[in-house]
Amino acid sequence: MIGLVAQVDGVIDACGSAPGLACRWVYDTWHNAAAARLVDWIVAKPFKVVLILLIAFVVNRLARRGIRRMVDRLVGDREERARRRREQEVDDGRFAALAARAMAKAQLLALQEQRSKQRAEALGTVLRSVASLTIYGMAAIITLGEFGVSLGPLVAGAGIVGVALGFGAQSLVKDFLSGIFMLVEDQYGVGDVIDVGEATGVVEEVNLRTTRLRDVNGTVWFFPNGEIRRVGNKSQQWARTVLDVEVAYDTDLGKAAEVIKAVADSVWHDQLEQATVLEEPEIWGVEAFGESSVSIRLVLKVEPGEQWATAREVRKRLKRAFDQAGIEIPFPQRTVWIHDPATGPSTASAGNADFPSTGEPSEA
Repeated sequence: MIGLVAQVDGVIDACGSAPGLACRWVYDTWHNAAAARLVDWIVAKPFKVVLILLIAFVVNRLARRGIRRMVDRLVGDREERARRRREQEVDDGRFAALAARAMAKAQLLALQEQRSKQRAEALGTVLRSVASLTIYGMAAIITLGEFGVSLGPLVAGAGIVGVALGFGAQSLVKDFLSGIFMLVEDQYGVGDVIDVGEATGVVEEVNLRTTRLRDVNGTVWFFPNGEIRRVGNKSQQWARTVLDVEVAYDTDLGKAAEVIKAVADSVWHDQLEQATVLEEPEIWGVEAFGESSVSIRLVLKVEPGEQWATAREVRKRLKRAFDQAGIEIPFPQRTVWIHDPATGPSTASAGNADFPSTGEPSEA
C-alpha cells in the first residue's frame, strides 16, 4: 500500500495532478520524472495543441459554411423576388405598350438586386470574421492553459486593457455596431437619397464605419455611422410628389382643380423617363388660404428618386395650362411712395428711371 501511494505521488510530482498517458507510461516504465516530463512536453502537449487547433479548424469551417449558406439563402430569396418583379414590369409594359420603359424599370430592379446581394455578402463577411476570431481566440486560451500558463493574471490584464481601449475607442466600436445593424436592416445603400438631419444627398459609399453622401451643391459629407441618429430614405419602394398650387381668390376652384387634374393625368399617361407616375394623381382639395391666394393640393405617387423631376414637369405644364385657361397665378402687388421735400410726395414703379411727381399712389 505504501509503495502504491509513493508511486502515485511520484506520478503526480512528475506529470501533475492530471497526468497524460505518455507521461504516466514513461514514469511507470523507467521511474524517471525528468524523462516523463520531457516526453509530456515533447509528445503529449503538442498532440493536445494539435488536437485543439484541429477541433477549432473544423468548428470554424462548419460555422463559416453555415453563415455562407444563410447568406446564399438570403440572396437567393431576394433574387427570386426581384426576378418576379422584373417579369411583372415586363408584362405590364407589354400590355400597356410601354415595353421600353418597362425594361428600364427592370434594369433598375436588377441594380437594386445587385445592391442587396452586395449588402448580404458584406454582412456574411463580417459574421464569418467574428466567428473565426471567437473560435480561434478560445482555442488560444485553451492552448495556453495546456502549457501551464496561469490565465488569471492574463485575463485580468486583458480586462484592464479592454477597459482602457473601450473608453478610448468606444465611438469606433459604436460606429461598427451601427454599421452592422444598418446592413442587417437595409436602411439605405449606394444611390439612395437620404436625409440624415445635417445634410441631404445621394449616398456614394457605405462601409461599416462611415457613410459618404453628396448633397445637391456637390458638397461631400462623411458621417460616422454611430453619429447618425435618424435616417429619412427618399429612394425606397416609392415616393410622393406633393404640390400646393396657388390660384387667385376670384378663381373658380372647380375649374382650377379640373385643369390641375388634367395636367397631372397627362404626366401620368406620358410615363416620362425621369417622371414616372405609378398611380392616378389625386386632388386632395383646398389646403390653405394665403395672403393673396388659395392653395389646392395635388399629390402623385412616383418612382423613388423621381419626385423632384416630376414636380418640375408638372409645374411647367401647369403654367402653360393656366395661361390657356385664363387662370391667374397670384403675385404680390405693392404701392411705392417716394418722398422728396423739394417736389413733394410721388410714386414710382420699381425699375423706373424717372419718377413721376403726381403726388398720388400707383400700383407696382
